[in-house]
Amino acid sequence: YITAAGLEPQPLSSKGNSSVVNLKITVDGVPVEVPAYVGIDRLRAVQAPAHTHDASGQIWLEGRETDAVTLGQFFTVWGVRFDDRCLGSACRGLRVIVDGEVSPAPTEVGLADSRIIEITASS
Repeated sequence: YITAAGLEPQPLSSKGNSSVVNLKITVDGVPVEVPAYVGIDRLRAVQAPAHTHDASGQIWLEGRETDAVTLGQFFTVWGVRFDDRCLGSACRGLRVIVDGEVSPAPTEVGLADSRIIEITASS
């Protein structure tokens, strides 16, 4: 999924340019957990520049290319459908709020430029 997102796999030890984005997802009023280890391939000892360490909703940006990773690329790494209309199978009322402002282009949101991303949708 890392290469499918157009990202370069990096060694698990890549820790440079480290920052964190908080992601909150709600579908039909129910919180959705962002799982641990999205973007981490332990068997190959690589990680995406945007990945999770645990299920806290924090997306870690570590290593090279972190300034160019988008929210759409993170969802590709996760393997979850995400476009301007849908999150997974929830295709009604998709709304993405980045640092308190509604985003007109959700897939293009730059993670390095964000602190808190809230996504709500209905199925």
